[in-house]
Amino acid sequence: MSNVGFRQFTNINRPDRSIVEMFRGVPSPNIDDNMNRIYALTGLKPFNGVPLLGTAFTVKVPAGDNLMFNRAIDLALRGDVLVVDGGASMERALCGEIMISHAKHRGLAGFVINGCIRDVDAIAAIDFPVFALGSNPNGPLKNGLGEINVPVVAGGMAILPGDILIGDADGIVVVRPQDAAEVAAKAAKQNESERKLLESIAAGKWDRSSFAAILAEKGCEIII
Repeated sequence: MSNVGFRQFTNINRPDRSIVEMFRGVPSPNIDDNMNRIYALTGLKPFNGVPLLGTAFTVKVPAGDNLMFNRAIDLALRGDVLVVDGGASMERALCGEIMISHAKHRGLAGFVINGCIRDVDAIAAIDFPVFALGSNPNGPLKNGLGEINVPVVAGGMAILPGDILIGDADGIVVVRPQDAAEVAAKAAKQNESERKLLESIAAGKWDRSSFAAILAEKGCEIII
């Protein structure tokens, strides 16, 4: 008999690690640009400067309750990013220094939390990427319910188990595995083009005439 709302799905399809690694070092804006600028999460902020890269291991929990979140840490594999959908509740933290330290010890790749954390000062010094909506000193409950490895929402974006997550100081983008190789190649190419453009700027050689041409084409009135 099914127990919807209180289930653990332990088998997920993860993309090959070589595909995930194609995104390492590529800025999140360049990745999002090559998905037509609609695959970035909104509202989540980084709580330290550690870049995020890994595959989504998802958890859906009731507001302010982290029992299933704790279980997910022990089920996830090295390189997984725990994406925890706490319903965007800001009333209680879903984790803090202790859970993050345990996840780091297990080799997980980061936390993305649609909710709050606590122990902010300690987390800032831990070499483990943490993104969340905010912080609250109120601790979590452990009454249970929730689901592991189901579709969740974080930062206004649907995230599926096995999706690729890339995060940095600008924020987080999500890439579906079937799109990953093409998006990674395009983003890397854009990153190289921007590097060359910065060299042109430094040399005073950036031709900006195209902006005036676009305005003229659109019929912008010039008043002297």
